[in-house]
Amino acid sequence: MNQNTSSNDSPLATAVVIGRAGSKGLPRKHVRLVDGVPMIARSVGHALAARRVGRVLCSTDGEAIAAAASAVGAEILLRPAALASDHATVDAGVRHAIEASGDHADVVVILYGSIPIRPEDLIDRAIARLVDTGADSVQSYSPVGKHHPFWTCRLDGDGRIAAWQDNDVFRRQDLPPAFIPDGGVIAVRRESLFRIDPERPHAFLGTDRRGVLNELGTVIDVDDEIDLLVAEAILERRRRAHATSVHAGAGS
Repeated sequence: MNQNTSSNDSPLATAVVIGRAGSKGLPRKHVRLVDGVPMIARSVGHALAARRVGRVLCSTDGEAIAAAASAVGAEILLRPAALASDHATVDAGVRHAIEASGDHADVVVILYGSIPIRPEDLIDRAIARLVDTGADSVQSYSPVGKHHPFWTCRLDGDGRIAAWQDNDVFRRQDLPPAFIPDGGVIAVRRESLFRIDPERPHAFLGTDRRGVLNELGTVIDVDDEIDLLVAEAILERRRRAHATSVHAGAGS
């Protein structure tokens, strides 16, 4: 979308897809093919498909990442070396992209380029909640599933176990609801994004922080080969299901 406002006349957000070249867990992960498409390109595509996004930027220090993102429609902002190290923060890279592009959007959407699978409506849901509630930021969360904090423990050097949190819950259905940020999206107001506090790394998220919930497994964050295999399997299954549906429809 290249319009200035969405269908309900609210200002459109600017999305910044981030992809650093120096991945340690899965080298060159942002340009690894996931069901035939570079991973970074899938996040760019998600941003372009969102109704409430009007501009899509890609912040990176990698030439191959830049080429893959540009090929599908992103504007490229190359990071300086100071923002490309292991210690560089996400918000610093996003602020650089916003400033270097001369963008003035009131809402900024941050998308990790290592997430090839996210719900189709996720970006729009996050922006809508940000706008409707007046919050400083909105992140997406998923249920923790079987890795619940009640069943997490500490293990010392002698193998002694201590519960992370004392409880007597032994059945999964009795566990209290718990959620974890899944990385699918961060929507943040511009004034919050540019709020910098060296003592508080997450100061850019503001004080009024909200969430949107995804079903377990609907966001895949690729950090290693196992995550990549899972993403490949899901996308291949979707493609086959679509092909079967089209074929069935053509024969009716």
